[in-house]
Amino acid sequence: MQHGHSQQEVERRIGDPPGRGLLRDIVYGGIDGSVTTFAIVAGVAGAGLSPFVIVALGIANVLADGFSMAAGNFLGTKAELDDAKRLRAVEKQHLKAHPEGERREIREILRLKGLEGEVLEAATDAIAAKEEAAIQLMLEGEYGLAGVDPHPQRAAVATFLAFLGAGLVPLLPFLFGLEDAFRISAVLTGVTFFVIGAMKAKWSLDPWWRSGLETLAIGGVAAGIAYGVGSLFNVG
Repeated sequence: MQHGHSQQEVERRIGDPPGRGLLRDIVYGGIDGSVTTFAIVAGVAGAGLSPFVIVALGIANVLADGFSMAAGNFLGTKAELDDAKRLRAVEKQHLKAHPEGERREIREILRLKGLEGEVLEAATDAIAAKEEAAIQLMLEGEYGLAGVDPHPQRAAVATFLAFLGAGLVPLLPFLFGLEDAFRISAVLTGVTFFVIGAMKAKWSLDPWWRSGLETLAIGGVAAGIAYGVGSLFNVG
C-alpha cells in the first residue's frame, strides 16, 4: 500500500491511525452468513423437504444467527475495550505509586526498540515526564495493545449487515421460485465464498485467487457435510 510521506501527510496519518477498521468484521460476518445459511439449505434440500421450509428456516437463520453473531462480536469487542481501559487505569496508578519502577519499564521498552546510551536515557526521561505518553507506551510495549481503541457498536453493525447480505444469497433462487433452485443456490454461494475469500487477501501476502479458492474449499466442505447429513433423513 502506497501513501504520501510529506510532513503534513505523516502527521495526519500518525496522529489519527485507522486501527483495525471494519474489514475483519465484514469478512467474519460474510463468511459465516453464507456458510451457515447454505448449510441449512443443503441440509434441508438433502432431506427432500419443500422450498417453503428452506426459505422459512433460512430467513430464521439469517435474522437470529446474524443477530447472535453481532451481539457476540459486540460483547467480545467491548471486552477488549474494557480490558484496555482497566490496564490504562492500572498503569496510571503504577506511575504514581512506583515511578522508578515504571521508569525502568519505559527504559526497557525503548531499549528493545533500538535506543541506547544518552539517547535512551533522554527519551526515557522525556516519556516518563508525560503521563499519557508513558501509559500509551506501556500499553503497547508491556501488554501488546494497539494504540487505537476498537468500536463495539460499529463492529456489531458491520458483522450483522455482512451476515445478512451474504446469508440471503443462498435463499434467492428459492425466494424467486426458480427451477433447479438448489443448483443455482450452490453456484451463487460458491461465488460468494470466492469473493469473500478474495477480499480477505487484503490481509495476506497470498494472491487473491488463492485466498478465494481457500475460502471456497472451506465453505464447500461445510455445505457438503450438511447436505450429507440431510440426505440421511430424506423423506422422499
